[in-house]
Order: sequence, then structure tokens, then C-alpha cells
Amino acid sequence: MKKFTCVVMLFFATTTIVSAQNWLTNFEEAKSSVKDTSKKIVLVFQGSDWCAPCIKLDKEIWHTEVFKSYSEDHFVLLKADFPRRNKNALPKEQQEHNNRLAEAYNKNGYFPYVVVLDKNGEILGSMGYKKMTPSEYIKILESFKL
Repeated sequence: MKKFTCVVMLFFATTTIVSAQNWLTNFEEAKSSVKDTSKKIVLVFQGSDWCAPCIKLDKEIWHTEVFKSYSEDHFVLLKADFPRRNKNALPKEQQEHNNRLAEAYNKNGYFPYVVVLDKNGEILGSMGYKKMTPSEYIKILESFKL
């Protein structure tokens, strides 16, 4: 019985690890990750603790198995968060990094704002929250690759 329990726990732990997303928070690391690939950078500006559409986008798109599975082979995910609550405050260096990203890619301060970038950091397209399926959202992100 103990072996069975261990096997079941190991299975669930492995499944969780395999389906986890790797959201980067450093732009240079994201650019380095796509350097020798055909992947594009999906940069997401969000307010994780105050922006209702950001929270919906996170739940309805980013955390779905459809998106997780697809993004693994096609995108490098980069998140620039702008929380407002003190308990969720980012370290000063990270906040400054996110501010620089916003100055370069989100001058109007839209939230959520999703920017698809090539390996050189050039904008291929952008969008915000839209009520749609993960597959439909992916199709729009992919249309920016042309």
C-alpha cells in the first residue's frame, strides 16, 4: 500500500512539473532564450492583484492546458507585473526593470497588454484581453508571426 501511495504521489508531482509554465521576468533572459529558435517572445503587462481583465486572462488563457502545451514549443513567456498591494510589491530592481519594459513597449499603460516580439525585441503585434477560447487566442498570437 505504501508503494502504491508513493507511486501515485510521484505521478501527480511529475504531472504538475511537466505542465508548469516557465514565465520569465527578465527581458535579456527571454531574448537569449529565443536567440537560436523560431520561438517568439510573448510579453504580458499585467496588474496581478488589481486588474480584473488581467486576472481573467491569466485564468482563461495562460493557465489552461491548451495554452501551456502550445506555448512550450512556440513561445518564450515574459511577464511584467505591476501589483498595487504592498504585500505583493516586487523587489525594487524588478519594478525598475518592469518600468523600463513599459516605457519601451507599453507607453499608453494598457492592462492587460500582450506584445509579441521577435528575437531582436521588435514588435510583431499586440492585443489585450478578449473573451475567447485559448485556441482562438493562440491563433491571434500566431498571426503576428508573419
